[in-house]
Amino acid sequence: MEAYALTDTGRVRSMNQDYIYASPEKVGSLPDLFLVADGMGGHKAGDYASRFMVENLVVYLTHRHDGPCVTQIKEGIKTVNKALYDMSLEREEFQGMGCTLVAAVIEDRVLYAANVGDSRLYLIHDGSIRQITRDHSYVEEMVAMGMMQRGSADYNRKKNIITRAAGIRPDIVPDFFEEELERGDYILLCSDGLSNMVDNDTLCSIILSEGSLKEKAQRLIAEANERGGTDNIAVVLVKPEEGGMGSC
Repeated sequence: MEAYALTDTGRVRSMNQDYIYASPEKVGSLPDLFLVADGMGGHKAGDYASRFMVENLVVYLTHRHDGPCVTQIKEGIKTVNKALYDMSLEREEFQGMGCTLVAAVIEDRVLYAANVGDSRLYLIHDGSIRQITRDHSYVEEMVAMGMMQRGSADYNRKKNIITRAAGIRPDIVPDFFEEELERGDYILLCSDGLSNMVDNDTLCSIILSEGSLKEKAQRLIAEANERGGTDNIAVVLVKPEEGGMGSC
């Protein structure tokens, strides 16, 4: 298994509130672990929230040695979420802080993913790309109810309104997804600083192009910046197994 993680402030923001983690090696009893968090709140609060969520979730999972991986991730997210929420109540400068989170574990050629908010996980398989996670956002909820068209002017104006995030409430309900993997698949975890700027076809084309994972991650971030770089950009790119290349 190969993985590469990279984040960038972008061209507009002065602080990077995205936080990433990638371990192809064991974390506690988990065979691997990949995380992206996108902070929100005041100038320092968003940075603190994303860092707190990722670092403390890694600590929790490192010391947890029993139970299925989905149970471990679910309980870890709930535990760290409560700690983050309590911190927001204790310090005035952290009031209202929170973050998105997308997490992935690959075990026995099966992908287990969890998300809260609008950071995404994509599966690149057989020459095409598919979003696995579902955004917890106002616009995606409107699309699901048939009340808004994806890509419309109204959608683009309101796409940054999220309906679920870590640290906002004492309890949290992450969504979970499971996918079987095949040789040659890629997995992309990213913040909306990438997915809002770069269309799926371009994401797929870059990931399936020649080069190392590091080079591909750099190209993804460069593409987002070339198209405006209006937000922080986080990329975790994973290649579970060696295999042939497809085309978008």
